[in-house]
Amino acid sequence: MRLTTKGRYAVTAMLDLALHSDKGPVSLADISERQGISLSYLEQLFAKLRRESLVNSVRGPGGGYCLAVSAGEVSVVQVVDAVSESLDATRCQGKGDCQDGEICITHHLWQDLSGQIHQFLSGITLADLLARRDIQSVCKRQDERHAADANRAAAELLSENIVCSDRH
Repeated sequence: MRLTTKGRYAVTAMLDLALHSDKGPVSLADISERQGISLSYLEQLFAKLRRESLVNSVRGPGGGYCLAVSAGEVSVVQVVDAVSESLDATRCQGKGDCQDGEICITHHLWQDLSGQIHQFLSGITLADLLARRDIQSVCKRQDERHAADANRAAAELLSENIVCSDRH
């Protein structure tokens, strides 16, 4: 079983969105900066999440994305499923043709594992993750770093403008 980057990034981005949604719509650029996920990749993921009615988009200045339902109503497995991520642990993607077109001796074991993983992730909501102290602490660190980077960029821009105005 392999949860690929698509599923991991979708869950990470949705958790970031849930953590910051109290301030209004969250831009994908902000999620991208905080989580180190490419903006174009986030755009693809959020198009799928929007189609599955997990997020709403808000256009215009100050726009971005917000959760379409409460964080308590969104399970991790819904997010993973929304981006078409497979949680199948079998080699045959559940078809039962794993060994020369026939079922292999461990097929049912891996199929049962897939079911357990799906059940486990369906029992965890974004609200459950939001309540975790370790996640809150990582979020605080990321927010502080994001603010420091923004302040540094603003200071650099200001000093460039001062240098440019001195030349004219």
